[in-house]
Amino acid sequence: MSNVVVFGAGGTAGSRITAEAVGRGHRVTAAVRRPEATSYLPPAVTVVTGDATSERSVRELAPDTDVMVVAIGGGEHDLWVDAAQNLVGALRGMPAAPRIIHVGGGSTLLTPKGTRYLDEPDFPEEYRDAARGQADALDFYRSSADGVTWTYVSPPPLEFHPGERTGHYRTGGDQPVTDHEGRSVLSYEDLAVAIVDEIEQPRHENARFTAAY
Repeated sequence: MSNVVVFGAGGTAGSRITAEAVGRGHRVTAAVRRPEATSYLPPAVTVVTGDATSERSVRELAPDTDVMVVAIGGGEHDLWVDAAQNLVGALRGMPAAPRIIHVGGGSTLLTPKGTRYLDEPDFPEEYRDAARGQADALDFYRSSADGVTWTYVSPPPLEFHPGERTGHYRTGGDQPVTDHEGRSVLSYEDLAVAIVDEIEQPRHENARFTAAY
């Protein structure tokens, strides 16, 4: 059993990660900006006010924590980078520092041409700023996160929606995992399964992975 803090536990991804972890017997603290709006989380969850971009918040929650999951959401570029930089800065050098699992965007994955999905001409402009923030956060982990243990998780770039928990998925690295039709599909529920599996049996330390059916 692990002690897990989930930043953004009230969101679409975070709530499913929280429920999956609690369902497997882990102790989960939901760190959210509005605790009063999380009545739908499992009763076993400890809900606190928390912010992944606050050094004080991270330091207060870090003791006795094994893993900090970042499942925040937002359309601003700086949010993603600020969270990554703050977590690494707050945890670096801390005795028995928690591992970071950062849920990022699928648009940072590579197309068959080797370019990022977010750099494609037809990528929706309204999502580009957030996508670049997610990409910059990944670059920061890869270049500047010495002294901490991290994992960056990317869902499929297009077909990623709430749905059924099957408990099945396949993993990959920097390119989407595709089926025999070339589709990369995953539910939020099975992304949560993949993340809790990674908590229980780390396979992608200091690396990015993606998952799909």
